[in-house]
Amino acid sequence: MPTLLAIEVSPRHAFSTSRRLTAHFIDAWKAAHPGSVVVFRDLIKTPPPFVDHAWISGAFTPREQHSPESAAAIKVSDELVAEIKAADEIVIGTPMFNFSIPAVLKAYIDQIVRVGVTVSPNNVGLLTGKKATVILASGGDFSPGSPVEKYNQASGYLRQVLAWIGIKDVEFILAGRARAGAAGETAVKEFGAAVRSAAVVTTAVAA
Repeated sequence: MPTLLAIEVSPRHAFSTSRRLTAHFIDAWKAAHPGSVVVFRDLIKTPPPFVDHAWISGAFTPREQHSPESAAAIKVSDELVAEIKAADEIVIGTPMFNFSIPAVLKAYIDQIVRVGVTVSPNNVGLLTGKKATVILASGGDFSPGSPVEKYNQASGYLRQVLAWIGIKDVEFILAGRARAGAAGETAVKEFGAAVRSAAVVTTAVAA
């Protein structure tokens, strides 16, 4: 049965535009995939640790040489990697912070990008056959053709790093002008249809 991994990033919870749009995506995806499974990864409730010396030792030395600290550090990464490997599709709902992604999402990415695990030693992505949808909420309008389009560093980075691990089928929904209050409500209405449409495009794996 198809599995969707839903990664939530916003610290605003019920007040978050990206979370509300992600909920629209999940509802449409479940309707299009009867009997499917949705796995939730909330990076605010369970923030992944930053890469440190123990993690590096765990990632680049044989397991039989791991110290207790390295074993504990790499165990978190192993769990996150297993989760994304098992998914047929991924949806990432995130705000844009200062033209890029929140630190907690970068910490997650650093946990799942691993040589010999998700990317080969000769730089070939190993997580092939998956589709990702990124719902990127921002206070400004960074859509193509806008005066500040070039300041959107988040989309380019996420496309590049996902392709690096083999996920090249990536769709971006730029939910701009998604400020708090009435503007946020408007963004949910404006981009809800695009989100639901993205959810029903079936991947080859899921088919």
